[in-house]
Amino acid sequence: MPKFVYDFTEGNKDLRDLLGGKGANLAEMTNLGLPVPPGFTITTEACRTYLADRTVPAEEIATHLAKLEATMGKRLGDAEDPLLVSVRSGARFSMPGMMETVLNIGLNDDSVLGLAAQSGNERFAWDSYRRLIQMFGKTVLGIDGERFEEALEELKAGRQDLDLDAADFRRLVDVYKEIVKQERDREFPGDPREQMELAIRAVFDSWHAPRAVLYRRQERIPDDLGTAVNVVAMVFGNLGMDSGTGVAFTRDPATGQRGVYGDYLQNAQGEDVVAGIRNTIPLQELERIDPTSHHELLDIMARLEGHYRDLCDIEFTIERGKLWMLQTRVGKRTAAAAFRIAVQLVDEGLIGIDEAVLRCTGQQLAQLMFPRFTEGAANTLLTTGMNASPGAAVGQAVFSSERAVELAARGEAVILVRRETNPDDLAGMIAARGVLTSRGGKTSHAAVVARGMGKTCVCGAEELEVDTKGRRFTVNGTVVEEGDVISIDGTSGAVYLGEVPVVPSPVVEYFEGEEPAGELVAAVHRIMTHADESRRLAVRANADNPEDAARARRFGAQGIGLCRTEHMFLGDRRQLVEDLILAENPRERQSALDALEPLQKADFAGIFAAMTGLPVTIRLIDPPLHEFLPDLVDLSVKVATGAGTEKDERLLAAVKRLHEQNPMLGLRGVRLGLVIPGLFAMQVRAIAQAAREAGKARAEIMIPLVGAVQELESVRDEALKILDEVGVHALIGTMIEVPRAALTAGQIAEAAQFFSFGTNDLTQMTWGFSRDDVEASFFGKYLDLGIFGVSPFETLDRDGVGRLMRIAVAEGRATRPDLKLGICGEHGGDPDSVRLCHEIGLDYVSCSPFRVPVARLEAGRAALAGAESDTR
Repeated sequence: MPKFVYDFTEGNKDLRDLLGGKGANLAEMTNLGLPVPPGFTITTEACRTYLADRTVPAEEIATHLAKLEATMGKRLGDAEDPLLVSVRSGARFSMPGMMETVLNIGLNDDSVLGLAAQSGNERFAWDSYRRLIQMFGKTVLGIDGERFEEALEELKAGRQDLDLDAADFRRLVDVYKEIVKQERDREFPGDPREQMELAIRAVFDSWHAPRAVLYRRQERIPDDLGTAVNVVAMVFGNLGMDSGTGVAFTRDPATGQRGVYGDYLQNAQGEDVVAGIRNTIPLQELERIDPTSHHELLDIMARLEGHYRDLCDIEFTIERGKLWMLQTRVGKRTAAAAFRIAVQLVDEGLIGIDEAVLRCTGQQLAQLMFPRFTEGAANTLLTTGMNASPGAAVGQAVFSSERAVELAARGEAVILVRRETNPDDLAGMIAARGVLTSRGGKTSHAAVVARGMGKTCVCGAEELEVDTKGRRFTVNGTVVEEGDVISIDGTSGAVYLGEVPVVPSPVVEYFEGEEPAGELVAAVHRIMTHADESRRLAVRANADNPEDAARARRFGAQGIGLCRTEHMFLGDRRQLVEDLILAENPRERQSALDALEPLQKADFAGIFAAMTGLPVTIRLIDPPLHEFLPDLVDLSVKVATGAGTEKDERLLAAVKRLHEQNPMLGLRGVRLGLVIPGLFAMQVRAIAQAAREAGKARAEIMIPLVGAVQELESVRDEALKILDEVGVHALIGTMIEVPRAALTAGQIAEAAQFFSFGTNDLTQMTWGFSRDDVEASFFGKYLDLGIFGVSPFETLDRDGVGRLMRIAVAEGRATRPDLKLGICGEHGGDPDSVRLCHEIGLDYVSCSPFRVPVARLEAGRAALAGAESDTR
């Protein structure tokens, strides 16, 4: 029989899968001898069992509760001297605010009197009781939290929380109990054991709460992990002004700067800090308020950072001058902080450079490449808040999560403005370009979640008077209505009226060739240098013109992995394509081809010049020819109404002749080269002539959409003759984008010198749906149902498409050991997909120019992660 419950003394930080991050770290701090309240953890395995059959390990929980009661010398909910506990979630991966917590379990109409007597503080006892009913009612009983908030605001009548006395909170308890009875037709449960069991079940159930599911999807956290539950003896920060609660970071999570950062609230419980319902004071103020606790906290923070070898995020409570540690974890940080901290830790001797590279992700690097606001803009500065998560965000002000989602779905940029955010705002935070709040500090819900998502955030802008019902905010006499454009600077905390112009980030300027200047760019330079030294995968770019090719080279591309020639047939050249399609005899067709050839040659010459000495893979024309002709409906109307010419009639006949019900599966790719005489030959000749004149060109000719080796052989033979006539050497290969090509790769490799996986088409043909239509049809439902964790057009499907790729690699290299292998679909710049390409043995990945640095970093990380696993 599996063990479902662990005392804090039984675990450690390496049991995160079983105990969740919070439980594992509570156990680790207990083992280190730090002041942690006693408690126990119900495992993630118990959660998975509960979600399957709705049972909890009641006997084990009772045994550990009895042990906890013995340790504390109190019984849960005892009328004379009650033990109170918190029930808190704690998954393998941090999901701040996404699942449930219930504090003060064990209070009822009798034990609240015992708590008041033992503490000597009646106000504290009734405050704790009203908190229990409020959290329990919302979390466990599913009552709208606004009911409780409205009752609290009505009671306060303009007063602050700290102005309320014991009698106020006692009246509030009665109001809250009546709300429970009205909403759920039952009394608030007074049995402490029932409270605890219902709270445990609620935490387990919250694993499938919509906001938790949405967060996991956003962060790509698996859905089948489950959450642990931590039952902890309560310690109280709301016992008076000599008590309090806070959150601390061992370094600034926004910038990475060394120092002590955090927020503290006197006479409060932990949820008050993260919810941002009352503005905090800086952690440094604790030295004045309670120097003994402040000194002890700093010592513990230094010890934890050294132990975990990373930025630590710490929750603590001070109970009448006694410091208690409630949680620690490796802290979420901004992209800039990630790079700075990684390099700092190397310089401090805590980690090696390999580990530093592994801690900096391609996603974070992409965030650093976002533009920033120009300095000295003439826009009106409305106010300045806390710089909680950097970036430059511009959009319409909106005041509800629902409105943010609605407008973002229409392609409009929005800034979500709230007094403070809560977990129910997650969908709006994801949809918005940035988040602005009037309350809360750098450890508030808005700040923590925004940093984790790389979303720009300014919080605690106290001058803002936010009217969510009126859909407006007022600041210093200026009224900003919903729909008005604002700009927020998450680096400085500035909030501007209107759209502020943006300029390239310094990281992009570095990749463009400027010398590394400044701490951040210097950190990026060190990480990128080691990633490049470590990676096995080469990185190329997808580029169709000299400008993109030159930019890609500046960004570190080692060649072009995909040059799409169809883009060269648009604009003024469309007329020549029409002439080719309308040709009624070989002479007319050749005339059109002869006109296109010098234009193609010039195209390739410019690209070869930009990529001198580096490989350039050119894909011969791929899409259906009818895409270069006028729209069928428009042309039919024109001819039917008599407005068309004789040529329009001929065009209409051609459009009808070429029209296909499913053109993605029709006359395109290699089939065009076989059916339209001279088309591929013209392109090959233009490539060869441009390469010969360029001198140091390394051309690679790629035949698209091959499904049978005979197709490739036919085109290859003609191409080789042309190359021989011109006197140029070029590799000839194919795109693997048809499932049959992957399954017959051994045969195809007999005629191909290289494979490049066209994973856009390979994905849609493997799954049987169109990448052009699927996002607007059923993808949302599939994501909701968990069929997709992430779009297979965004990240490679390892089990399906990935398996086809593995087959093609193995069978292709078995036939031709020197076969060159790459990928040129959009997945070539996706971090997870780059790792798969490394694992299966590709030689290079190719992606858009601006994603080249991301691919370089992820290729280095993949190599280092593989080396690390090999040494274990």
